[in-house]
Amino acid sequence: MSKSKDFTLGLLSGALVGSVVALLYAPDKGTNTRDVISYRLSTYIEELSQLIDKLSNEKESISEAKRKGDLVVEDARKRAKDLIHEAEDLLGSIEQTKQDVKESQ
Repeated sequence: MSKSKDFTLGLLSGALVGSVVALLYAPDKGTNTRDVISYRLSTYIEELSQLIDKLSNEKESISEAKRKGDLVVEDARKRAKDLIHEAEDLLGSIEQTKQDVKESQ
């Protein structure tokens, strides 16, 4: 599991355990306790939603960076092939020139 998933799982399980303990030891009336639980639950849901949005945006950024990296690699590969072809052509020209000089002597 990735660290972000571990963190999210730990956050949710900690919130759940904390809520259960709070219910068991609550000295307040049931209606007040339910209101507090409802408020905390909506807060946790909002925080979880924000965390999911943040993780989604990070995933999109990583995908975009990977796409750009792939384009750079492909461009470098093409340029390297072009340079190899130019070098081979140059070597061929040099060899041809050598042979022409030998034949003319």
